[in-house]
Amino acid sequence: MNKPTNINTTNEYKTFITDIKSKINYTQIKIASTVNSALLMFYWELGEMISLKQKETKWGSKFIEQMANDLKKEFPTLKGFSRTNLFYIKKFYEFYEASLVQLSGGLNKDDTKNQIVHHSGGLIESIIFQIPWRHNVDIFNSAKTIDEAKYYIEQTITNNWSRDVLALNIKTDLFNRDSKSINNFKNTLPQPQSDLAVQTIKDPYVFDFLTFEKPFIERDIENKLIDNITKFLLELGKGFAYVGKQYHLEIANQDYYLDLLFYHIELKCYVVIELKNRKFIPEFAGKLNFYISAVDTLLKKVNDNPTIGILLCRDKNNIEVEFALRDINKPIGVSEFELTEVLPDNLKSSLPTIEEIEEELNIYKDIEKR
Repeated sequence: MNKPTNINTTNEYKTFITDIKSKINYTQIKIASTVNSALLMFYWELGEMISLKQKETKWGSKFIEQMANDLKKEFPTLKGFSRTNLFYIKKFYEFYEASLVQLSGGLNKDDTKNQIVHHSGGLIESIIFQIPWRHNVDIFNSAKTIDEAKYYIEQTITNNWSRDVLALNIKTDLFNRDSKSINNFKNTLPQPQSDLAVQTIKDPYVFDFLTFEKPFIERDIENKLIDNITKFLLELGKGFAYVGKQYHLEIANQDYYLDLLFYHIELKCYVVIELKNRKFIPEFAGKLNFYISAVDTLLKKVNDNPTIGILLCRDKNNIEVEFALRDINKPIGVSEFELTEVLPDNLKSSLPTIEEIEEELNIYKDIEKR
């Protein structure tokens, strides 16, 4: 009698199980997405009901508190009907409804779900139903305009942002920093690479995860950025792969060192980043142009796109930067960067304490009374 085959050891069975696992994972994600969408559509309708009822009646804010208590009694095991969340649900509807009224002159009530965000740039169908509820709450509680909300929603969908990453990008005002650098990409790169490159660069970059005591130099910043490479890459944005710091190139028997070298996956090109812990001067652009030429010659492969340079400085005059880049034929973007500076201990000790300041103020008050 033949011994039964141990299917656990066969490649066919292992492949079969892998396929089943993939299908289960896909189905779980699809079900979660469907459930999330259905929940948000319900919240939208509930928000509309609450908003309209408050407008039709003289019920004040106590109405929502009473509603929360009654729903909790009726559905004690269900979450989402707290007083705070019902206020959020109402605000959820009113934030986007107000934008529709402002931009399109009114709502098509028969097609509300499919016209949540209507803008001159085109109809964005139901994108708010594609992200989790708490992501939505963070966005409509912080966004000042429909464009800002639309930006964070689309970035969340495209980059699969967690709530923590979304919160960080809102805190650092990514909407007003994204694609804002001074650059010459449209004149030095072909389409569509130029548009993608423009979208890749921010201004300013916020390195608030770094703390320095003065005095410090560019090398100190480089070292701490690499020590915090995960946060640094998050601030740089999607697509950056770290290659090296103080990257060595030999040109005409001379040694040169690039501050930071990256490769951008989507742009398919090297990116040279130079750090200057001071205000921009035109000579910086010339040196970066030289480095880009060197990388194009020594590192760039046949299938790579032209190398891009990013100059990060502490301050800049935009007109001065535009003049500096005008006749440069290599793609360069110039942005500012911000970081956290703290006072050294020896200087801290020389500053007055709160108690000393209060004592001085009391002395001045006594003098004035006399």
